Amino acid sequence: MSIKSDNRHLYLQVIDRLKQDIEKGVYKEKEKLPSEFDLAKQLGVSRATLREALRILEEENVIIRRHGVGTFVNARPLFSSGIEQLNSVTDMILQAGMKPGTIFLSSATMAPTEEDIRRFSCSTDEEIVVIERVRTANGEPVVYCIDKIPNRILADTFSREQESIFDILKVKANRKITYAIAQIVPIGYHEKVSPILECDPETALLVLKQMHFDETDEAILYSVNYFRADKFSFHVLRKRI
Repeated sequence: MSIKSDNRHLYLQVIDRLKQDIEKGVYKEKEKLPSEFDLAKQLGVSRATLREALRILEEENVIIRRHGVGTFVNARPLFSSGIEQLNSVTDMILQAGMKPGTIFLSSATMAPTEEDIRRFSCSTDEEIVVIERVRTANGEPVVYCIDKIPNRILADTFSREQESIFDILKVKANRKITYAIAQIVPIGYHEKVSPILECDPETALLVLKQMHFDETDEAILYSVNYFRADKFSFHVLRKRI
């Protein structure tokens, strides 16, 4: 059935129609859409109009186009969070109604790098604890985490039985994280991380780098988290001033 014309550009109507069809289950998650020729014919628009609509839908991560294979409906993110909200990964998984879990890969104490010295304002003699983990939701790997904490802060408080580094710092070290400076970097397939998170080759990753500070403005935790882009989405509230 073709779309009904209104005053908007045709490609905007196509976008709305395809989103509605996906919402109604006409096209399900990870399902292949009809060919451009067939879809344009069904909607009663030119292939150029359809391509513009598909381009925008791909930018919005509604669909994914695989060269030489076809166009597929992207899986909806299970977790969505405002980037202005400082939530732990554990909290994000719990808020989605799922059970958080942890797969420990490594935990080591090592000399600080030049970047560590700059980040934590520490000396070359101080040691840094580096923790490598995979966070799971209902048993499925969704986030690969690297956390760095000065050893003088963490000391012997780290327990593999606890899920949240935030809680460990608050309860065991009496350090409450109050804010963080964050940077988000989208990347494609990662040779090490993507297989660990059981990603398809086309699945992108969202890398969230954060420097966390406590109530005294001291830097106490640096984290690099690789989120599966098909499982997580982040948004930000912007206000005009």
